[in-house]
Amino acid sequence: MNLFIVTGQVGTLFLLMSIGFVLAKLGKLTQEALPQLSFLLLYVVTPCIIIDSLQVEFDPALFHDLAASFFLVLLSFAVCAVVCLAFFRKENKDTRDTMRFAVIFGNTGFMGFPLMSAILGEDSLIYSMPVFVAFNLGVWTYGVYLMGGKENFSIKKVLLSPPILGILVALPMFFLGIRLPSAIGSTIGFVADLNTPLAMIVIGAQMAAADIPATFRNTRLYTTAVLKLIFLPALTVVMLLPLGLNPISFVAVVILAGVPTAGVTAMFAEQFDRDKEGSAQVVTLSTLISIVTLPVVAVIAEQLGGLA
Repeated sequence: MNLFIVTGQVGTLFLLMSIGFVLAKLGKLTQEALPQLSFLLLYVVTPCIIIDSLQVEFDPALFHDLAASFFLVLLSFAVCAVVCLAFFRKENKDTRDTMRFAVIFGNTGFMGFPLMSAILGEDSLIYSMPVFVAFNLGVWTYGVYLMGGKENFSIKKVLLSPPILGILVALPMFFLGIRLPSAIGSTIGFVADLNTPLAMIVIGAQMAAADIPATFRNTRLYTTAVLKLIFLPALTVVMLLPLGLNPISFVAVVILAGVPTAGVTAMFAEQFDRDKEGSAQVVTLSTLISIVTLPVVAVIAEQLGGLA
């Protein structure tokens, strides 16, 4: 029964994606407009999600759970990065590094947040924050180093990334128990609510630009998808299960480990002149395959976490 419920919730997200896909195919949502919508999501909606989610009463036990999740997610990224060294060795450097990046970093914000809201409710988003912060630290440090080399790495870029700025605003208010005025809090909440429909529509429109038949014929992409959608959540379960995390923290971290490849993979491939075609294809393939894998990962996480 849980599998059917979660499948229905994931199906809703993919129906939202289909809106973006159809609009793009009809030429009503152009590829030129997508960077602007992605900018809105990344630079406006994402910080609002973080601030809105942390507008809760400070609880030492909650903070302990969030901190533990954060360091465990960083550790899982590190372990995954080491494991990836054994794969894609025969590929050229551009493809090799792009595929490794695609395995490590998932679509935490654009797809993970909507998924968490659909499965565990809006109140669960605070448990997604450690994964999201760790993701952004990883992307703007190791991710930039992997795709762009050390000459493109910058601590300043890390600290000025929108999610980190959101955290820097939200955390002091969380610790000090500061509540935003009603009008401001409601505005931030409304903007945060844009994430689910807008992010899904953008992902669908991005998929419309991909050569889907060619994507399914590219065999190396399946290795990347299996590592991302099956190996990484399984690794996360093995690492977290013995530690007795809060059940919601456990479920949140495992589910977010199983989301498909992050759209930033294609953005970085474009920015740093890496495997542009392969990056777009792996985002598309992993997103399509996740229709099957995500419900299974979510149900297993709920069962093991004791929430089923």
